[in-house]
Amino acid sequence: MDLLFIFDLVGTFFFAVSGALAVKDREHDVFGAGFTGFITAIGGGTLRDVLLDSYPLVWINDVRYLYAIFGGILTAILFFKAMSKLRKTLFLFDTLGIALFSVLGAEKALSMGVAPEIAAMMGMFSAVMGGVIRDMLTNDTPILMRKEVYASACLAGAILFIVLFNFGVERNVNLIISFLLVVVIRLVAVRYKLSWPQLDWKK
Repeated sequence: MDLLFIFDLVGTFFFAVSGALAVKDREHDVFGAGFTGFITAIGGGTLRDVLLDSYPLVWINDVRYLYAIFGGILTAILFFKAMSKLRKTLFLFDTLGIALFSVLGAEKALSMGVAPEIAAMMGMFSAVMGGVIRDMLTNDTPILMRKEVYASACLAGAILFIVLFNFGVERNVNLIISFLLVVVIRLVAVRYKLSWPQLDWKK
């Protein structure tokens, strides 16, 4: 297995954990947690593939993605109480998930021959839409609507991947560097409470 495929499986696992843990403050049963984890894991990539007219969808075509999803859901359920007590657990898994999916989405789009600008957008879509669906299922404010540096971090990672790709940087090195950029931006933004300027519609 190459690094790209491993990254994709790991990102799927992280998002499944993130989605299952998101129900901790809601009245959901085990099935509800599992369903939320499943939708979170496949949401962004599925939307990307639909927009790119790509079929078969990767998780339908390769059962190993289902194993990664079920593994993430099972991990969240088995260690639910312990992980839910850690305030930063959901943030950690979500950050790792969006970082992986940002670069993987951009790579998938580039492989289909779309323009670099579209590939960057597809990378961002892959990363954030699973979390948006997760928040809607748990009746929470979608993270895109909060004062957080989120989608822009994903877009930055996708753009960096495309730039380095065009400069001929070795793919695995490119994946790691672009992945780390998203993680660093998110960590720094949260640590120092950074956000984009807010619009004052009342003026």
